[in-house]
Parts: sequence; C-alpha cells; structure tokens
Amino acid sequence: MRITAVEEYGLRCLVALARRGPGEQLSITEIAEMEGLSVPYTSKLLSIMRKCGLVTAERGRTGGFTIARPTDQISLYEILTALGGPLIDPKHCQKHSGQLDQCIHLDNCSVHDVLGGLAGYVKEFLLDTSLNDLASGLPSSFIQKAKHEIVLDDAFLRKQMEKDGRANTGS
Repeated sequence: MRITAVEEYGLRCLVALARRGPGEQLSITEIAEMEGLSVPYTSKLLSIMRKCGLVTAERGRTGGFTIARPTDQISLYEILTALGGPLIDPKHCQKHSGQLDQCIHLDNCSVHDVLGGLAGYVKEFLLDTSLNDLASGLPSSFIQKAKHEIVLDDAFLRKQMEKDGRANTGS
C-alpha cells in the first residue's frame, strides 16, 4: 500500500481542521499556509473531502471549512478511501495476468490471499484509528498494539541476524 500525495495532504488538512476544534472554521488560504500547500491544491483537496462528507463549507467573507462530524467518528480508513479509493484495486488480478487475458491462478491464488489478508489488517488498523487520535496525538489501543508487535518483530530479526552471524556492527 502506498500513500499518495492527495491522501497525505488531504489527511494533513483534516488534522489541521480537527485541531481547531468542533465547529471552528479555517479558510482555504489559512489551511494552505498551515500545511505549506498551494491554495489551488488545497481547494482541490477540500472539494474532494466536501463531496465525501468529511468537511462542510460555508461561503462568504466569514466562511470557511469545518469538520462535518465529530472527529472520533471519522476513521482513517474513511479518509484514505475517500481521497484515494480502495486499499487494493479490485481489478488487481486482471492487471497482473501476464500475457493472458485472465490470471491462470484465479481459482487458487496464494498471492491474492496474502494481499487480501494484508489489506484486511491495514483496513482494521485504519478503521480503529480516528481523526481524533491523530489530532490529539493520542494513539489508539490498536496503534499501541501494532507498535508493540513491531518492536517484537525487530527484536526477533536482530536475534536471527546475530544467530546467523549477520549482526549489524555499525560499520
């Protein structure tokens, strides 16, 4: 899974709005300046998010953008799929069928199963992490668990490398 520029910058714009507080508005120019983006690009991102129901807009001199719902009810999964589409392209197997019209492994594909399983883990992680988690800087329990597992995996890898004589000596 790759995070596109649209997803990254759109998420940053939402975090900026969420940190502002419920019902508080920011103009496109303010958000663009806060995030180091151009006004037209920020406008494009906010337009996408408005159409997806993530933000609301009020026109006029005193208008601006606000978060559409409470931030603890907006998951990162909702945000990233709104900005970039599905985690795994539903036509993935058709795009990678080699020289054939259809993949020869459609009925029994371990690669598809692995990618689907990975997408499931990523989706669970993103569903369990809210915009509020990002805006407040407080990691969800799932993030804490994932960090713990990463540390365990890293320790396991180091032990394996030491055992195999491939320890990183720092040179």
